[in-house]
Amino acid sequence: MFVGSAAVVWPLAARAQQKEQVRRVAVLMNVDSDEQREHHAVFVRVLQQLGWTDGRTVRIDTRWASGQASEIRKHAVEIVASAPDLIVATGNAGMVPLLQATRTIPIVFANVADPVGAGIVETMARPGGNATGFVQFEYSLSGKWLELLKQIAPSVTRVAVLRDPDIPSGIGQFAIIQSVAPPLGVEVSSINIRDADEIERAVTAFARSPNGGLIITPSALAVAHREIIVSLAAKYRLPAVYYRRWFVDKGGLISYGYDALQQYRNVAGYVDRVLKGAKPADLPVQVPTKYDMVINLKAAKALGLTMPPSLLTSADEVIE
Repeated sequence: MFVGSAAVVWPLAARAQQKEQVRRVAVLMNVDSDEQREHHAVFVRVLQQLGWTDGRTVRIDTRWASGQASEIRKHAVEIVASAPDLIVATGNAGMVPLLQATRTIPIVFANVADPVGAGIVETMARPGGNATGFVQFEYSLSGKWLELLKQIAPSVTRVAVLRDPDIPSGIGQFAIIQSVAPPLGVEVSSINIRDADEIERAVTAFARSPNGGLIITPSALAVAHREIIVSLAAKYRLPAVYYRRWFVDKGGLISYGYDALQQYRNVAGYVDRVLKGAKPADLPVQVPTKYDMVINLKAAKALGLTMPPSLLTSADEVIE
C-alpha cells in the first residue's frame, strides 16, 4: 500500500516541479504600433536565443496600451496583481505606475529618460531597488535637437517643443532645450500632446507666425500621434527634428536618437540574468553608446531646405 501511494505521489510532485520551471514574464507596451510590435518580437526572439521559449520555459503576458496615461496605469495595476516573476516596462509612462504598484517584483525597463531624477533608481551604477534597465538618452541630447534644427533652418527663431506634460522626462527635456535657446537666438514654447485635437489646434496656432520650427520629444503619445504630427509639420512647412526614425519613415525631416531595437535586445539579456538569480538592484542602468541620424531629402526639398553637406556626410541614413 505504501509503495502504491508513493507511486501516485511521485508523478504529481514531478509534474508540479516541472510546472514551476515555467517562469512568468509580464510585458507592458505603452503603444500598440508596428514599431512596438517589432521591438516586442526582437525581445522575444533574443530571449529564445538565451534559452527562454515562450510557452515552454517562460510564459510571456503582454499588455498593449494606446499611449494614454489612464490606460497604461490600468494595465500596470493588472500586471502587478497577476504577480509575475518579472515585468518588462517601456518608458517613463509605464515605469511610474508600475513602481507605484510594486517595489518587490523585479522590473527591467527600456526607453526610460532620467531614471534617477524620476525616482526610478537610486543611482545608475547601483539601482538599489527592484528596477533596472536601459536609458533612451541623456538629457544633454535635448539641446542637440535644437542645434540641429538651427543648422538645418538658420532662419528659425521660434520653436515649439511637443511634449507629454504628464511625465517627468517631458518637463526635463523642455528645460534643457530652453537653456540652450538664448545663445541660438531662439524663443521656445511648449505644445502638449494629450490628444490629436489639442495637437492640431496648438500647431495651427503656432504656425500663424513666421520662422517657426518643431522639436518632438520622446513619449508614448508622440508615437501614438506621429502621423498627425508629421502631417501638420508638412502642411505648415515647419522644419521639425524628431527623436526616432519612425517619424522620418512617415515623411518627417530628420531624426536623431538611439537604436530602440538594441534596447530590447539588451532588455532580453537583463531578463535572462534576473530569471537566473541576479537582482535588479545590482545590475547597472546603461545608456546608449551610439546615436543614429536619419535625414529625409524629399521632406527637405518640400520645405525648400538645403541640407548642409556636413550633416549629409555624418548621417547614418539618407532617404532620397
